[in-house]
Amino acid sequence: MPHSVSPEPTGQEDSLLPDAPLHGLDDEEVDDSNESSSDTKNTSKTHNQTADIKLEELFGSDEEDEEFPSSSAHSAESAGTLGGDGSPALPIQIAASARYSDPEIMLAFYQRLFPFRPLFQWLNHAVKPSNDFTHREFAFTLQNDGYLRYQSFPTADLLRKDVLRLNPSRFEIGPVYTANPRDRKTLRKSTAFKPVAKELVFDIDLTDYDEIRTCCDKANICHKCWSFVIMAIEVIDIALRDDFGFEHIMWVYSGRRGAHAWISDKKAREMDDAKRKAVAGYLEVIKGGSQSGKKVNLKRPLHPHLNRSLNILKDHFQTNILEDQDPWSSPEKTDRLLQLLPDKSLNDALRKKWDSAPGRSSTSKWADIDILAKTGVSPSLDGKALLEAKKDVILEYTYPRLDVEVSKKQIHLLKSPFVIHPKTGRVCVPIDTKKLEKFDPLGVPTVTELLEEIDEWDSSHKKDEEDDKDERKIQDFEKTSLKPYVEYFKAHIATLLRAERGVKREREDGDDMEF
Repeated sequence: MPHSVSPEPTGQEDSLLPDAPLHGLDDEEVDDSNESSSDTKNTSKTHNQTADIKLEELFGSDEEDEEFPSSSAHSAESAGTLGGDGSPALPIQIAASARYSDPEIMLAFYQRLFPFRPLFQWLNHAVKPSNDFTHREFAFTLQNDGYLRYQSFPTADLLRKDVLRLNPSRFEIGPVYTANPRDRKTLRKSTAFKPVAKELVFDIDLTDYDEIRTCCDKANICHKCWSFVIMAIEVIDIALRDDFGFEHIMWVYSGRRGAHAWISDKKAREMDDAKRKAVAGYLEVIKGGSQSGKKVNLKRPLHPHLNRSLNILKDHFQTNILEDQDPWSSPEKTDRLLQLLPDKSLNDALRKKWDSAPGRSSTSKWADIDILAKTGVSPSLDGKALLEAKKDVILEYTYPRLDVEVSKKQIHLLKSPFVIHPKTGRVCVPIDTKKLEKFDPLGVPTVTELLEEIDEWDSSHKKDEEDDKDERKIQDFEKTSLKPYVEYFKAHIATLLRAERGVKREREDGDDMEF
């Protein structure tokens, strides 16, 4: 049955597993014991639109467009919803011992706050359902750690209904397939079921910076080391826009210690694996593990992308690296710096100077390189080689460290925006790159804070709602600190849909000119 929403899994071996697989998870998921997205699991026709797309038409505030039911009106058809008998929903009593991933907390979040309709329009690239959504794979991690794959839905409402029924701890987004993922076993040829489109994605995880960040390690983060994510976003975002011409890029906070980029341009979605690998390779500079030697080995003259990156990163290097991280505070780390410099005589002089001043700061040590070089301690010193080596050092300590495997294949699953991170309880919200420096990962609201904000708003506005019965009901997300993130998401989608409409018009005009 095409587009059917079956209540049970369609296959035991690849739909409902006793435990979500660990193989292929990125560092964040492995460290958190399968807590978030499995980014490396094996895993159009658009309906005609005759009117120009307007933001207010896409996300109207009328009653019929409410995809977040108000806390005062919940449908009895939604399994497990609060106030399902038609009575006003009662305030959610959150116990002091409640965990972010408790089923009742997650259900309340999905029911009252999760932006299902904007998510549908973002993945569908149109207002009415198309194969971009109906042939899209979703994967659910259930409360008992069961893993449900190859789920698909004909509408946003049916996605919401199934999420409320299953109440997953998280869910992930996969590619668009040639056929409905639920029907894959009914196809006569297995080769007829293959991915045809997927957003180009990039993953930044702070655990990949553990060898150079000194403030935190593993799953821990602070504002100092979050600057690595800021640097990465600045460098990657401008490269994607200026070098590849992508426009519809959304960065999403992972909920704990990283960020994901989703590129929704049509030409990005339709890239095959070879092209994805090429883009990832273009952006990859840091190579080798923590035990490897020099990680930056570049041809000269530098590519324009790298010169641009250095211009972006040099100020960050001075403040976020030398001052905040103090990366060469210990003799072992100082030796690492000296390994990256090209002249033995200069290195010996620097080591002697630094050994005599054990507490010397990294800022001073970086300045010492040029000071001693100018004194002539090494008659054979090649000034050009030293300058190039210093640029390589800046790149090694600031350039984005990407998990490129996440970007190379269409079949990779990535956790959805706006899901809850089970360890922190924080929402995976989009990041406004125009306000990148102001984004505070530790200030992103948690699910329990959001639910409390709803109850506080309802309590303080109860009389206003009674007086304004004819006015539009305030949706629950509008009562919380999640509001600016949802509004940013909607604005991003509106721009994407306008561009998709323009692409379709160009294609139709081209068809009309053929004889």
